[in-house]
Amino acid sequence: MVLVRSIPVDTSAFTAWLCVAGPEPRLVDAATGEVRRDRQSGQTVYSVGLCGLRGRDSSVVQVSVIGEPVGLVVGAPVVPVGLEASAWERDGRSGVAWRAASIHPAGQSPGAEPPAPASAPSSAPTDAVVSSPGAVPTSPDSSPSSSPGAPTGSADSPAGSPGSSGASGGSGSRGSRRGGEGR
Repeated sequence: MVLVRSIPVDTSAFTAWLCVAGPEPRLVDAATGEVRRDRQSGQTVYSVGLCGLRGRDSSVVQVSVIGEPVGLVVGAPVVPVGLEASAWERDGRSGVAWRAASIHPAGQSPGAEPPAPASAPSSAPTDAVVSSPGAVPTSPDSSPSSSPGAPTGSADSPAGSPGSSGASGGSGSRGSRRGGEGR
């Protein structure tokens, strides 16, 4: 294998990066299941599918990263740190290999603990009902007359709450390429 050179990628030139395939260990040999390890650290090398969005164009790439990235959710925005592209050629085949120093969820610092899953048990009593953010919990069998001025109604989350991006996603033409435009 001949590596031409490693080219740093300006990730800020992209509108967004999305995780499209969760981390999976890269294999040395699919028949034996042997996983690829970094020569220096001995850690497992993982492959993560990312989609880089830039205007009306998008590119899906498989990015290698040393150590398992945590907190990545398919479809969620991510931040690739230290992304590099390397052209390669081997046995008459050629391509581009993608590697990042790390990949973490957008809005989270590298190495920070991922937020607790939404299904994690809360510290509130199990029979409490909260009608709106900041409201005082009441028991399910209490009536509005028992707590005057208590908010009533559904516990709908506000439109700007985490996880409600407002984007429909997947409405583009997948895999379409326009011959040579802007390249």
